[in-house]
Amino acid sequence: MTAVHQFVPALLPRDATGDHTRALRDAFRAQGWESDIYVEAAHDELSHEARYFERYPENARPGDVLLYQVGTSSPVADFLLGRPEPLVLDYHNITPESFYVGWEEHTATKVALAHRQVAALAPRAVLGIADSAFNARELELMGCHHTAVVPILVELDVDTYEVDQRELSRLTELHQGATVLLFVGRISPNKAHEHLVEALWMYRHLYDPDACLHLVGPLVTPDYADAVFAFAAELGLADAVRHGEGLTAGELAAWYEDADVFVCLSQHEGFCIPLLEAMRAGTPIVALDAGAVGETMADAGILLPTARPATVAAAVDRIRSDDVLAGRLVESGRRRLRDFTSERTARRFVEVLAEVAAIDRGVA
Repeated sequence: MTAVHQFVPALLPRDATGDHTRALRDAFRAQGWESDIYVEAAHDELSHEARYFERYPENARPGDVLLYQVGTSSPVADFLLGRPEPLVLDYHNITPESFYVGWEEHTATKVALAHRQVAALAPRAVLGIADSAFNARELELMGCHHTAVVPILVELDVDTYEVDQRELSRLTELHQGATVLLFVGRISPNKAHEHLVEALWMYRHLYDPDACLHLVGPLVTPDYADAVFAFAAELGLADAVRHGEGLTAGELAAWYEDADVFVCLSQHEGFCIPLLEAMRAGTPIVALDAGAVGETMADAGILLPTARPATVAAAVDRIRSDDVLAGRLVESGRRRLRDFTSERTARRFVEVLAEVAAIDRGVA
């Protein structure tokens, strides 16, 4: 019997990597394979679904394949480096340390270590799975000899999409019909929230003086977050920039539903799940062509070569003033979303892992 066991630094609820890891385990088990999750740490809600990685040797069996979910530094990486089993890396990207220098030195140190760990593991891996071609290139540059592009396994079924109507009414009451720009993502330097604030200032100056910017995401880098909101206040936008975090799925859906345009000016993205969430909500997209953004979005939005405020504002206005264009982008987004169905992605993961297991058994 094939056995694919996953290793992840932390198993967390309501977390993209955690959801991906558990969904993969279920897909492997549905295939009749043995599959467990080994962790450095697990949230109390999920502790019953995981084992500490130090316990793996007592459960190891000939023919096991080990799949490492890579996204941060961890002792798990050093542990896997010393294991003899075939190793597969599932690479979700690591933000370059340069983004954190001057903001959060301990995070810069942590991501630098993560890059060193991946660089050590990459030549050892029999396969590197990346959720974008952008990430696959990074793996190859770090010495991974064989790569495959398979998107992150994320549940974005339009049929189960439910909007919290009370939250939607609250948001609508706040802005009274003014244009709403939205970005969803952790408040961290690589996401370039300051460019969003600049774009809002320009859009209000040129097109809609009452427009507002909604930012959803955790305050991952507090000093940076404080600087972003202070910058907004300096520009007279303190009341026009609103922040939400810790939202339920229905509340998050309401923030997407309320927005007129989803604007992403992030400077480094390995995939960018919020682009897919915007597509599901039917929210038109304007995005900077950086990292894997263009690859993930395809033709489902307006892709910009620069984050200059006037350029961003003009792109938003194009959507706001052209219903035909907005409708075309929304329809393109719905078509694009079909490329990322959980069934399709799970099937592809099973295919590539089956090939690894077959090669290890000498039957390929």
